[in-house]
Amino acid sequence: MAFPLIFFIVFSLALSEATSSSTKPVPYSQPLNKTSFPEGFIFGAGTAAYQSEGAAFLDGKGPNIWDAFTRQHPEKFLDRSNGDVALDFYHRNKEDIKLMKKVGLDSFRFSISWSRILPKGKLSGGVNPLGVKYYNDLINELLANGITPFVTLFHFDTPLALEQEYGSWLSPKIVKDFSDYANFCFKTFGDRVKLWVTMNEPNAFTINGYTFGTYAPGRCSNYLGNCTIGNSATEPYIVAHHLLLSHATATKLYRQKYKPNQKGKIGITIVTHWFEPKYNTTANRKAASRALDFLFGWFAHPVTFGHYPRSIRLAAGNRLPKFSKEESKLLKGSIDFLGLNYYTTNYAESAPLTTGRNVSYVGDRQVTLTTDKNGIPIGTPTAVGWIFIYPQGFRRLLLHIKDHYNNPEIYINENGLADANNNSLPIKEALKDSLRIKYLHGHLSYLLKAIGEGVKVKGYYVWTFWDDFEWDAGYTVRFGITYIDFKDNLKRYLKYSAYWLKRFLLH
Repeated sequence: MAFPLIFFIVFSLALSEATSSSTKPVPYSQPLNKTSFPEGFIFGAGTAAYQSEGAAFLDGKGPNIWDAFTRQHPEKFLDRSNGDVALDFYHRNKEDIKLMKKVGLDSFRFSISWSRILPKGKLSGGVNPLGVKYYNDLINELLANGITPFVTLFHFDTPLALEQEYGSWLSPKIVKDFSDYANFCFKTFGDRVKLWVTMNEPNAFTINGYTFGTYAPGRCSNYLGNCTIGNSATEPYIVAHHLLLSHATATKLYRQKYKPNQKGKIGITIVTHWFEPKYNTTANRKAASRALDFLFGWFAHPVTFGHYPRSIRLAAGNRLPKFSKEESKLLKGSIDFLGLNYYTTNYAESAPLTTGRNVSYVGDRQVTLTTDKNGIPIGTPTAVGWIFIYPQGFRRLLLHIKDHYNNPEIYINENGLADANNNSLPIKEALKDSLRIKYLHGHLSYLLKAIGEGVKVKGYYVWTFWDDFEWDAGYTVRFGITYIDFKDNLKRYLKYSAYWLKRFLLH
């Protein structure tokens, strides 16, 4: 998932820059290719169930919170769209896997829809055999084509039944239900799946779903967003707490019950920007550190050290739940690898702590974030206002993780940029995504530098394989290396970036 981080700033969309008029992919000068990376390094692309599968109400799938949210609040989506059909990966996966093989991907990262497997969210509510068959067939098809499956258990789509029964992530009851769901997946698919992520971007899910209310389930305080229910001062911390405990419980289960025989690895995937001090002052340097703590460290610190960062503990006070000694022990070291999603970098400037009636998670961080300094943008602008091309921030982030988080194994689970969805542009022109090629080349170059400096990165996944449903942006942006014609039977066309990546991978 690529997300606009309304947590920081709301930006408007701009049109993508003009590209060559040639109808064939333009060669891009590159001093690196797949052989530049360590032996065994994995290159792939990713997706999420709700963003790509479609078939929202077919074959026994139960509703999830996005099925409900997109109907209850269509005004919260730029084009008032939903993921009912998305790009119909549910029915077209064989066709798409052939395209993945054509590009030369080593791996494909996807998420399992919890309510497609367990329509009521619980084992006691029954298992959907058609949902199980779908994922079995998908995994088998990937393997038959030499593509390694990389599976995420939770990518934002909580079963609606759990939301309605007890408020899902607001309740500690979710820990057992998530553990039961994870256990079923490990038992059913783990003989073939060797790379597991418990949850994708739990920080983005929490910020957008419970601080600003722009994502399902749409909860927030009315001084931060247009919500009818929620508390942006307390609920983000409560939800994050239960997400972390659910992750750690599932990890313990996998390690004890399945890993010895299945020989797989399990981790969690966190999204973050890198943050540069806007000006070289002590206050701004501290602000950049706090910004990183509140976005990345909020989840990375507990799974590494067993507790929250000091800056969050000080700012949130008694609004921040505490881990018991046993819970801290459960969390500490609860990853075999860290999944990392990176898109861009922001400037950070110190801001006063919010007090009084409008206290919130956002105010607690005491940071103002911007993308320009003295009118000069931090990096090359793109079609989407929150992404500026700043690959050196990617390297700095990776080195920071190496130096401050025990140098974990890392999989880059998302990295990419979007084009604006310009309906007036002919398809043959829309395929000419030269700016995306520049973005990928730059980030792979800085990734290679970081690896040479001792960062233990094991794989890199482009976001995303095709244009998809991008949450509150709907279909107004295109992150894919494959173009989807949403006006003509969802036809697929490889973009220039896909051919560029193919050449990169064939060397």
